[in-house]
Amino acid sequence: MIDYKAVKTLPDLFFRQAKQFEDRPYLFAKRQGDWRAWSWTEAADRVAAFAAALEAVGVQPGDRVALVAENRPEWLIADLGVMIARGVTVPAYTTNTVENHVHILSDSGASVAIVSTAQLAERLLPACERVGVKTVIAMEPLPDAPAGIAVHSFDALLDEHGGAEVRAAAERKALEPERDEMACIIYTSGTGGAPMGVMLSHANMLCNVMGADHFLRTLPGLEEGEEVFLSFLPLSHSYEHTVGQFVPMAIGAQVYYAEGLDKLIQNIAEVRPTIMTAVPRLYESIRGRILHGAAQAGGLKEKLLHKAVDIGGKTYDAPETLTLADRMLDPLLDKMVRRKVRERFGGRLKAFVSGGAPLNYDVGKFFIALGMEVLQGYGQTEAAPVVSVNLPHKNKLLTVGPPLEGVEVKIAEDGEILVRGELVMLGYWNQPEKTAETVKDGWLHTGDVGEQDADGFLKITDRKKDIIVNSGGDNVSPQRVEGVLCLEPEILQAMVHGDKRPHLVALVAPDPDWLTQWAREQGKPAHTLEALHDDPDLHKAVAAAIDRANKQLSVIEKVRRVQIADAPFSVENGMLTPSMKIRRHVIRREYGPALEALYGEKA
Repeated sequence: MIDYKAVKTLPDLFFRQAKQFEDRPYLFAKRQGDWRAWSWTEAADRVAAFAAALEAVGVQPGDRVALVAENRPEWLIADLGVMIARGVTVPAYTTNTVENHVHILSDSGASVAIVSTAQLAERLLPACERVGVKTVIAMEPLPDAPAGIAVHSFDALLDEHGGAEVRAAAERKALEPERDEMACIIYTSGTGGAPMGVMLSHANMLCNVMGADHFLRTLPGLEEGEEVFLSFLPLSHSYEHTVGQFVPMAIGAQVYYAEGLDKLIQNIAEVRPTIMTAVPRLYESIRGRILHGAAQAGGLKEKLLHKAVDIGGKTYDAPETLTLADRMLDPLLDKMVRRKVRERFGGRLKAFVSGGAPLNYDVGKFFIALGMEVLQGYGQTEAAPVVSVNLPHKNKLLTVGPPLEGVEVKIAEDGEILVRGELVMLGYWNQPEKTAETVKDGWLHTGDVGEQDADGFLKITDRKKDIIVNSGGDNVSPQRVEGVLCLEPEILQAMVHGDKRPHLVALVAPDPDWLTQWAREQGKPAHTLEALHDDPDLHKAVAAAIDRANKQLSVIEKVRRVQIADAPFSVENGMLTPSMKIRRHVIRREYGPALEALYGEKA
């Protein structure tokens, strides 16, 4: 295992691993329909060449360099190259609008921007022109850029600045920064307002990588240099940036870059990953697909699936309740159901790791019941980002596990979770007052509320600022209620509302696949939400789903009235962050009057 205290920077970690693994395959991407690999040596040569190229185009120590690209090998090359040149990487989401880019470029003071495709450049270049960024590096050919912006070819720069001497110089430069030097500014996804830049040092992320490395070694059969990751969450998000990029690097894993969410299931079957990290929405979607497929098949296949889920759930929750018949049937279900489910994910997956938002208990138990380990973790960008994660030999789904190695957690008097360790951010870019409010005496005030059990496992109650306090003074966790609602097949998304009110109401977006099937079964002439929004039959069907969900909720958590959204929440309409969390302030701004009007109706 790596001596992390001896590793000075992230590029230092990379070059150490490149020397160890040399010509073994490392980074994979689809090219002309086939997976093509770059070896560790090839990647290291490109990183060194790009660092030299950045210096040649004028990047100075401390300069901010924006990076806008989908997940691909060049993302890692660019990120590490910027760090070796002593610049600061500023990742930006590929879904950003021109205005989003203007905010990040101007706030960070970026002097150079890197972009992958002409499509992404359509929104980035106008922002560069408005802000005054005059140097752009493009991974693929671009159309004519605005006057005054010099566009350089990524590949041409690599060709121009390669060589053994350049590689040797880069390895030396990787040791020059101090561990606590700023490596990147990652902008929060803005659930509560304008994104803020979180300054992360090499030390912050190395602490996280060390903790994740310790965690991964608890997985049965982990083999250094043999693990396979499939990268599909945005690398511009701190979760994938650390866990999907630097953690695989630390264990010598192969990294495959998915072609996109639309091809994710196909890519999983092709790549056969051994470890996957994802947000809860993916697991909810996969669960829905499995259940829908079984329902479509019907008959024995559907019965066997539900029996496997039932017995597997009992085994996890209360093994003492298993009957003799359950115990006799379970091995058969392993062969007829669980093995087939595992094969759909390549057949060698050691664990799903869930983070970025709370994982619904029933969703996690569903996968465990089918023989798939789901380990829920917790963190935030300000902690680089992972704070805790469950363990394969002690997986408590109602918790987010114990703190990682090198991380200290305590609960404040008001229930807020506080975090201390080398992982705590340097601060918010250009916001010293906000930094002082958030980090006090070395403790990161997370804004999340929770508790620790006797084993030190952390349980999250809610976001401190999101907790609903009803007119009776009761505290309600909206995320828990929304998670229960979204388990119903009719409901894709939900946001509950009810602060200072006598009960909860909700805004829900129907699941498009369910809606299409329901409309056909009902003989409706149209199948879209836009056409069916005011249909009384649709409202009855959604109300029935709410009634089912309410049976799983306490009296104060029950949803009394519902408003159907005009369209699903999305990144494009501003109601979802790129990491798929709902932006409550945006949704309230759009639907607040309609939600308040529900209190005027008979409840």
